[in-house]
Amino acid sequence: QVQLVESGGGSVQAGGSLRLSCAASGRTYDAYTMGWFRQGPGKEREFVATIRWSGDSFYADSVKGRFTISKDNAKNTVYLQMNSLKSEDTAVYYCAAGPWSSGWKTLVRQYDYWGQGTQVTVSS
Repeated sequence: QVQLVESGGGSVQAGGSLRLSCAASGRTYDAYTMGWFRQGPGKEREFVATIRWSGDSFYADSVKGRFTISKDNAKNTVYLQMNSLKSEDTAVYYCAAGPWSSGWKTLVRQYDYWGQGTQVTVSS
């Protein structure tokens, strides 16, 4: 089992920044791929960004150029730096972990472990 704990959510005005953290524990070798998803009010959970153990990353078009995913392998922690935030970024953000794959993991069903989520609210 892999346990994931997110932190860093909060409220910010449009144009502001926040950094989310996701600390992994347990069988972290099962967490080769890490991802961030979000779920806005009345919406389905959607892909935001993903990063492999190698450091390669991939982003949803809606956040490309504004968000940056990174990781610290020594701390088993993944980060999501969010800049130029917009009201439409308001959502609960979830950290996810899954095994290695040759392609990019952008679907909820491709991840085995999930955190409890952290709220991000952007006011205009």
